[in-house]
Amino acid sequence: MLFEIFIGSAMIVLTTLIHGVFTMVGVEYMRDYVDRHHEPALIWSTLRLTVFVLWFFLATILEVWSWAVLYVFLGAFQSIETAVYFSTVTFTTLGFGDIVLEDEWRLLSAFEAANGLLMFGWSTALVFVGVQWTFENRAEHRRKRSTRS
Repeated sequence: MLFEIFIGSAMIVLTTLIHGVFTMVGVEYMRDYVDRHHEPALIWSTLRLTVFVLWFFLATILEVWSWAVLYVFLGAFQSIETAVYFSTVTFTTLGFGDIVLEDEWRLLSAFEAANGLLMFGWSTALVFVGVQWTFENRAEHRRKRSTRS
């Protein structure tokens, strides 16, 4: 059990690092874009926000795959397809239960579910901020345009 706790904790650290890197790169991209483009077209604002959301989806995919690779490495699953499926269902906290870990590794699924819950909350908060920045940037552009008229 202590080994599972250690591995689960290490995976939480790894996925938090992945999410942290994606956060910093994504936030810097959003801030730089707003600083450089003072007259955003609706289509470009929409595409930028879409890329921002998909960026965090990519982070989630990498995190799910990290857990899946661990399961294969530990011998909990024989195929990467099964491990990715289980990891995706667990990370999203959907938990179908059609595939389960052996007793030896089942504590890891609880760690992964808690990890996924936190990562989705983190991503949701950042997407909210991205939407807020986009609307604020467009509102500022409208104010400046109406002041010039």
